[in-house]
Amino acid sequence: MPLHPSQKDSPNIQSRSFNFALRIIKISQKFDSIPGTSGALSNQLLRSGTSIGANVEEAQAAQRKPDFTSKISIACKEARETNYWLRLLKNSSIVPEQKLTNLLSEANQIVAILTKIVKTSRENP
Repeated sequence: MPLHPSQKDSPNIQSRSFNFALRIIKISQKFDSIPGTSGALSNQLLRSGTSIGANVEEAQAAQRKPDFTSKISIACKEARETNYWLRLLKNSSIVPEQKLTNLLSEANQIVAILTKIVKTSRENP
């Protein structure tokens, strides 16, 4: 079930979530050389950060509105989790804050977009 026309007017969530995942992959690759906790955090970040776009893509193939809403809701939860891992990395000083500022901003924007899509989908059955 493709996004409704009114939802297409907002930033293209498919492109944004895909590009966000690419950025998450790149930052996660930098952790490969650091043993210990940062590697575990990187794996969590990589899992949740790439899952957002995968669930958005699955939502586009939904055959019924409840399935669409469910997949977008999962994408939103993954975006919130990604935001958590990014904040944890920033506040633990594992990654310099300036390297995470743009990613955190994009994560927040993606959460807002997905939240709006879920809300609109539930309001317009």
